[in-house]
Amino acid sequence: MSNNYKKIYDQSIQKKEDFWKKAADDIFWYQKPTKILNSKNPPFYKWFEDGVTNTCYNALDIHVENGRGDKTALIWDSPITNSKEKFTYSQLKEKVALFAGALKNQNVKKGDRVIIYMPMIPEAVIAMLACARIGAIHSVVFGGFASNELANRIDDSKAKIIISASCGYEPGRTIEYKPLLNKAIELAKHKPDRCIIFQRKNFKAQLDAQKDIAWDEALKNAKPAECEKMKANEYAYILYTSGTTGLPKGIVRDIGGHIVAIKWTMKNVYNIQPNDVWWSASDIGWIVGHSYIVYGPLFYGCTTIMFEGKPVGTPDAGVFWRVVSEHKVKSLFTAPTAIRAIKKEDPNGEFFKKYDLSNFKCLFLAGERADPDTIKWAEELLKVPVLDHWWQTETSWAISGNCTGIESFPVKYGSAFKPVPGYDLKILNSEGKELAPGKMGDIVVKLPLPPGTFPTLWNADERYKSNYMSNYPGYYQTYDAGHIDEDGYVWIMSRTDDIINVAGHRLSTGSIEEVLAEHKDVAECAVIGIADKLKGQIPIGLLALKAGVTTDKNQIISECVKMVRDKVGPVAAFKTAIVVTRLPKTRSGKVLRGTVRKIADNETYKMPATIDDPTILDEIKKDLIDNNILKL
Repeated sequence: MSNNYKKIYDQSIQKKEDFWKKAADDIFWYQKPTKILNSKNPPFYKWFEDGVTNTCYNALDIHVENGRGDKTALIWDSPITNSKEKFTYSQLKEKVALFAGALKNQNVKKGDRVIIYMPMIPEAVIAMLACARIGAIHSVVFGGFASNELANRIDDSKAKIIISASCGYEPGRTIEYKPLLNKAIELAKHKPDRCIIFQRKNFKAQLDAQKDIAWDEALKNAKPAECEKMKANEYAYILYTSGTTGLPKGIVRDIGGHIVAIKWTMKNVYNIQPNDVWWSASDIGWIVGHSYIVYGPLFYGCTTIMFEGKPVGTPDAGVFWRVVSEHKVKSLFTAPTAIRAIKKEDPNGEFFKKYDLSNFKCLFLAGERADPDTIKWAEELLKVPVLDHWWQTETSWAISGNCTGIESFPVKYGSAFKPVPGYDLKILNSEGKELAPGKMGDIVVKLPLPPGTFPTLWNADERYKSNYMSNYPGYYQTYDAGHIDEDGYVWIMSRTDDIINVAGHRLSTGSIEEVLAEHKDVAECAVIGIADKLKGQIPIGLLALKAGVTTDKNQIISECVKMVRDKVGPVAAFKTAIVVTRLPKTRSGKVLRGTVRKIADNETYKMPATIDDPTILDEIKKDLIDNNILKL
């Protein structure tokens, strides 16, 4: 058996400067760094601080100069509008350079913040890269996000310009962006200078001549802009992640470390080659979209797909397989919830059978824990490896996974494989003591974090220290709980606040969900811990069933309770489950367990800004009342 992974991993931990110096040699620098790591002011570590480079140059110009300008860079596939477009590296560079010139005409300078509030259209990618080209810091906000949340981000970033579109499309409805944007600007204390609005073909927004300019109009007098030389520790972007309380946290990404790390992952984590077609089925409003729709594939010089649609309903549960087949996708990266949605609608894979997936080699999952049943279902359907891996907005790339470009390891269902080179993972108890293999505790990363991770928060150094670095000095606290087994596999069981305490026993919701998901009629599930006078907390299961299930609900519930009792044990005190139509989720597919718990405990809660459909909370509340769980 190969020992590549261990050699590379050990080097990344023991000789980290040598390791990342070598990785840095693989990107373009105007000035190569000689200072690889500055550790003088922990936890504020600096990578490549005397290097000078440019994000856009590494994504576009370098490939054109190396004679690969005719290579397809971006494929836009929009089943929701029945539209498709392809852009070569040369074409994309031309469009980006021109729009960068348009931003300069609006007086956008190096270091200025630009909010991008757009749907999944090529212009969003162009806007991101144009900002990177001239050294402006972009902050992408998920298109259609609520006005008050957008206002918070305008105020925190002090954005000079907002780039938006007339609308976004969801199955069966059009979301008008301009009224949401207008309201956000009205609410914000800071007022941007101008809004640039891309008018979509079938829907035109009403513009204010004083405050707005149409995208096409902005381009009229623009001249292509050259790449700005940027110091490695200047910021590429701010991406806000919503906390459960207070204002969203502005995750910043330094330019040099970001290019080095993200490019390194394309080959080493995902085993992608420059001639491959790669698809990350996410949204540019999320970290996955930043790292693996836009930057990673373009740094590496392969073809990336941008998809405007849903896993089901645009038009059916076979659309993912159609895209993979039509564009000859080698690897797909998506959230487990997307695969569960497909499984729920098409449990027998009837839509799948229509397509030729002979070019397809691997499915990567991340975003929330992939339950074993979903992985097994996808393996059986696709006949390719289905690999869960784990990472966060804060890190921008995988913390643990199966590094298929280094050495592939066998699947252990329910695990997120092994730590990725660069991450020195530990499991600690609440006193900060390292735990033995198999023991569950807080998952932390020994500092310094590798390049490409967040060096701080936007204008909030103290918050960075207190939120992430103070509970376990010398470590980054991930706020995920789990264990590492005797073979070095990482098991992410739940968020720290999803650990439930049943009569003094700490149980992860993930371990119970894993069992429930094995039931043949269950499409997806969630477990929450609700208050109990006797035991402190008890677990409650929410079950969403597969399409076409005719079995009596009470029978399914009874079988599920027995399965948990048999496999987790009586200690789980699992006696109650209810069938729901659907689970409340964020737009990125994460189940809102904390919100459901508050509803069940009759606590006040704030509507999560990232919720996909707010009406679902009323549905869940009714289900909880009808099943005597919530007593008003």
